[in-house]
Amino acid sequence: MSPVKTLGLSLGASLLALGSVALLGSILARNARAHSHELPQWTGLPVPADVTPASLQASGRKLYLNSCAHCHGTDASGDEGPDLHGLQVSDRRMASVISHGIKGEMPSFAKKHPPVEIAALIAYLHTLE
Repeated sequence: MSPVKTLGLSLGASLLALGSVALLGSILARNARAHSHELPQWTGLPVPADVTPASLQASGRKLYLNSCAHCHGTDASGDEGPDLHGLQVSDRRMASVISHGIKGEMPSFAKKHPPVEIAALIAYLHTLE
């Protein structure tokens, strides 16, 4: 067998093996997602298309002052509640805590604030450095 033919067969076999591994990986990943206990992918909260980030943040600041400042302080540096500057949690986690509260620590605000207002609060919290 010529070296060129051997090289071609080796390359073909390598590509076939690589394709099989990629396909198997895809099947396993899809199967893992289907049987996972993880939350579904975060798609964010609904925000009207005509709302700018600056107006969302300003709205969030007003909501913060009315609903959160009595525990977290007007400057968000903490009082009864913790300091909210430089939060290292996901938007999903912030939305969950605002909506559902933390048992024994923070009340739920789901009935007081609809998702668009929670999105505004999160936008404001991102401005706190």
